[in-house]
Amino acid sequence: PRCALQVLLKSDAPTGDVLLDETLRHIKATEAAETVQTWIELLTGETWNPFKLQYQLRNVRERLAKALVEKGILSTEKQNFLLFDMTTHPVCNASEKQRLLKKLQESVLERWVNEPQRMERRTLALLVLAHASDVLENVFASLADDRYDVAMNRTKDLLDMDPEVEAAKARGTEMIWAVLAAFNK
Repeated sequence: PRCALQVLLKSDAPTGDVLLDETLRHIKATEAAETVQTWIELLTGETWNPFKLQYQLRNVRERLAKALVEKGILSTEKQNFLLFDMTTHPVCNASEKQRLLKKLQESVLERWVNEPQRMERRTLALLVLAHASDVLENVFASLADDRYDVAMNRTKDLLDMDPEVEAAKARGTEMIWAVLAAFNK
């Protein structure tokens, strides 16, 4: 998928997740199909196109944080920064964080398949999102130097692959590769 890959709605069946269901309604309501890049900008609130404001999700970060607080992953705290208070959401479920870190570390070390089409899709998506969020180095920071180097080199090789070619190899991963292409542009 090139960055110009358009998102087509296959099903508008509710998912049970408020943000996902709202996103589906927006995608369904668009008259012309939008690109992955455009949807990322709309859904993250990083576009100011006045003709597309009706498709933006409102307060996405706050709503995601609230959902994670409700699931017991994050907590809510007030931090005082000189003249103003700010709400923060530190991790309160360290075991869940460690589980995810271990899953990603093992996926590129112990369970490395060296072929992205053989990777579990959720793991591939998590690696792409960690890369897009610029936290991959943190994911591998606890590893010994030699294992850190192996993990970083393998993920670099994975993330440097041609998204269009890789999406064609494994059905069901097109959106993951399109997101990577959009973040790499």
